[in-house]
Amino acid sequence: MITLAASSSSVFDQPGTLGFLVVFGMGVIMYFVFRSMTRHLRKINEVARAEAAKVEADAAPQAHTAGNAAPPAS
Repeated sequence: MITLAASSSSVFDQPGTLGFLVVFGMGVIMYFVFRSMTRHLRKINEVARAEAAKVEADAAPQAHTAGNAAPPAS
C-alpha cells in the first residue's frame, strides 16, 4: 500500500525523463550556437586575409623600388 501511494503517475515526475529532456534541449541549443560561431569566425578569417593581402600588395611596390637602391641584407 505504501508503494502505491509513493509512486508517480506522470512521466515528467521521473528524474530520468526530465534530465534527458534538459540535456537534449541544451544539446540542440549548443548545435545552433556553434554553427553561428563558426559562421562568424569564417567571416572574420576572410576579412583578416583580405587585409593581409592588401597590406602585402601595398608593401610590394615599396620593397621593389627599395631593392633597386640597395641589395637585400643576408
